[in-house]
Amino acid sequence: MTDSEQSKLIISGAVGVNSLADDVADEPDGSAEMELRRVSVPVESHASRIDRALAACVPEFSRSYLQQLIEAGAVSLNGLTITKVSTKVKAGDELSVELRPTPQSQAFKPEVMALEVVYQDDYLLVINKPSGLVVHPAPGNWSGTLLNGLLAHDPQASFMPRAGIVHRLDKDTSGLMVVARQRQTMDQLVAMIAARTVSREYIALAHGAWKGAASRPVDVPIGRDPRNRLRMAVVDLEKNAGKQASTRISLLDTTAQHCLVQCKLHTGRTHQIRVHMAFLTHPLVSDALYGGALAGGLQRQALHACRLAFEHPVTGASMVFKAVPPPDLQAAIASLGLIYNQTQ
Repeated sequence: MTDSEQSKLIISGAVGVNSLADDVADEPDGSAEMELRRVSVPVESHASRIDRALAACVPEFSRSYLQQLIEAGAVSLNGLTITKVSTKVKAGDELSVELRPTPQSQAFKPEVMALEVVYQDDYLLVINKPSGLVVHPAPGNWSGTLLNGLLAHDPQASFMPRAGIVHRLDKDTSGLMVVARQRQTMDQLVAMIAARTVSREYIALAHGAWKGAASRPVDVPIGRDPRNRLRMAVVDLEKNAGKQASTRISLLDTTAQHCLVQCKLHTGRTHQIRVHMAFLTHPLVSDALYGGALAGGLQRQALHACRLAFEHPVTGASMVFKAVPPPDLQAAIASLGLIYNQTQ
């Protein structure tokens, strides 16, 4: 760690040893020691609201939590206490915030785990995520996540928001993900995903015989299901909140009871493929949340990110990665009488 990096992290008056401070456990009576975090506003946060700037500087804490601290008078700007979350900051401003440990902050700790890294350079890495691995800490999963594994795998990850994670896969979805190792690379990858220049393709095993065109676009908006807040759904934007979602679905094989398809994302909404396939009356095998029944011995939704392609944000090289479905999905495909050609 450089002197400038050390100066940005001061904990209880002592210099911290890494960019994610060790949090102090709650005392039995519910009180906790305070952690004093001091950071300098980076150039990319110039003219931002103070709550947004803090969220970028201490990403292990939620923005809503930091807003509460600001309103409680626990944040100072250049030595002056600030209580308005809308206060604007400038590059180089010094921020000081008194923090109490939360499950979120304690979740940002390295945990050694087996990660299948299929590519790595100075700027990014690509991993093949197994099913069952949660990508980011959240209620119910504050440890054992991909983020924890990345912090242990790569020392640079501790200096990155969300350890460099720029997109997610559901817990039970397997397959390819790209992760940034430098902040500039992360910003570029996020912009590329938003601009739809990152190609993401999936293999999905679904219920029902495929009928009609072998390839079809699905362009319908997705939002929170108004009848079940745990689900997403195709929604009417005149009546419900949501965003346009676009998927190209192509048939690979079909029987009288099941079909195997390839799905290409053009947008990246939550549960997009699962929702679009259910909308087509082809819910994914073993996807109980969207109407899929257990089949083929598969105990998780039958979805795998099989191909990832993009132009390297730094070198400009064409990057293409492929990952065959894991054994559980391959076994389910075969047991249901379908054929997956690994060259597809």
